[in-house]
Amino acid sequence: MDSLKPQLPKISNEDRTPLVDVLLELLAWQQIQIDRLEQEILKLKGETTKPKIKPSKMDEGSSAENSDENGDDGDKPKKNKGPKRSKTEHLKIDATVNIHPDTIPEGSTFKGYRDVVIQNIKFETFNTCYRLAQYQTAEGSHVSGQLPDGLNGCHFGNDLISFILYQYHHQHVTQPLLLKQLQDLGVDISSGRLSQFITDGLDVFHDEKDQLLQAGLSVSQYIHTDDTGARHDGKNGYCTHIGNELFAWFSSTESKSRINFLNCLGQGSDHFYVLNAGAFAYMEQQKLPPILLARLELEFQGEVVCSLPLADPADKVVRIETALDWEKWLNQQGIKTKRHRRIITEGALMGGLLAQGIPVTLSIVSDDAGQFNVFDHALCWIHAERIINRLIPLNAEHVKAVDNTREQLWQIYRDLKAYKLEPTAIQAEDIKSRFKTMCSTKTAYVTLNLALQRMGNNQHELLRVLDKPYLPLHNNLSERDIRDYVKKRKISGSTRSEAGRKCRDTFASLKKTCLKHKISFWHYLKDRLFGESNIPPLSDLIRAAATCG
Repeated sequence: MDSLKPQLPKISNEDRTPLVDVLLELLAWQQIQIDRLEQEILKLKGETTKPKIKPSKMDEGSSAENSDENGDDGDKPKKNKGPKRSKTEHLKIDATVNIHPDTIPEGSTFKGYRDVVIQNIKFETFNTCYRLAQYQTAEGSHVSGQLPDGLNGCHFGNDLISFILYQYHHQHVTQPLLLKQLQDLGVDISSGRLSQFITDGLDVFHDEKDQLLQAGLSVSQYIHTDDTGARHDGKNGYCTHIGNELFAWFSSTESKSRINFLNCLGQGSDHFYVLNAGAFAYMEQQKLPPILLARLELEFQGEVVCSLPLADPADKVVRIETALDWEKWLNQQGIKTKRHRRIITEGALMGGLLAQGIPVTLSIVSDDAGQFNVFDHALCWIHAERIINRLIPLNAEHVKAVDNTREQLWQIYRDLKAYKLEPTAIQAEDIKSRFKTMCSTKTAYVTLNLALQRMGNNQHELLRVLDKPYLPLHNNLSERDIRDYVKKRKISGSTRSEAGRKCRDTFASLKKTCLKHKISFWHYLKDRLFGESNIPPLSDLIRAAATCG
């Protein structure tokens, strides 16, 4: 292996026949294989292998790019790292053990300790027997010691309950596996009791989840939204996600209509129907017949249709307790057409949201699902590109047309990203012009033309960022948030009880919101169960983050 490799003689161009060229290529290939095998032999023998030397990149750029202004080479100056920081200095030390040498030579001087931190964790039961002293008074009555606050007669501590909630809702451990895990650790618990901990007595978490949406909507200029399947009690259903960088909120329902989405947006506070200017503007936009619209505006302008108590029976307010009563109210107005009833209901819900303080300028970023097309709608560019990407060209001409369109699309996307950083009116007009030209181009591929036409119809939603540079260009955040929900669904399947469905939505919302604010979900669970309040309400953190941002 250490012998010198024989060198091939120089071969003139006249002597380089096709056969010679093939043989030279064969020799080169053989040499590569020999080098590889030599390296493997060295590894097996435990000897040092050849160092991997990266090729120089000096020739990839000009000399100016590889040197500084003073003519020095392109090597980066070495940074003064300073003293090395301990990787364990932030850890809580639970026990300290001093260890001295087995033998200390005579005359040695003590120079202190060198700390070595060993991280460990204990998985074992910690059972406490509370001996409640019993006394009988002189009058014959009895007094007894009381359990500490927080136990409430439960035979399981809050640390254990926190662990159960963390494993089930955060780590997606199924109930049977969690039961087996606890029993293996020595916890005497039944499957029924475990189920109760997972679903019952969790009002403190449900109440906090209810506050997330209202807080998030009150401080947000835009929200992401998406939905996914969520079977419940053997029936198909849906889960809607609403959120942004500050919060995440989930709600499972039986449908995914626009009415359902508007109802979801209103769950953060007292929900009601309002026939105001915003409601009528929505009805007009949805092309409610002008005669019917004019009658509603004339008879019910400013009225509230709600479940709130009447301040005065003489008020022109129609009291509605349920959705069924709302349907009856529509019947009383002689509104029978299904489409008209839907538009009026959507408009009244929209009016209620506006009356709650949600601005009409709130932007909804979605994947172009029709149920999300309310308020100021903005579309995801990634989903828009998928329409083009899913096309199946039939010939070379079609392939060329699709490739050309995709390149134009992504160039506009890159320009939009640059525009968000430094928006200018000239750049905005240029992007609009190129987008319009792209969508109006006629190619030999008819299906591509239809896709471009659809994209052109959505021009305002796709280019909304030109008016609001702070808007995201895609809906990836919502898809990332909902992915964990989907993972939970695949592992545990559908929910059976209303309590189970409510808990699934609640803990998915709290967990994702904690993550956005860099809060340990384990510490959050313990804080709430022990009532320590060291972690502020998540709604307060949302508002504070919006103020700081």
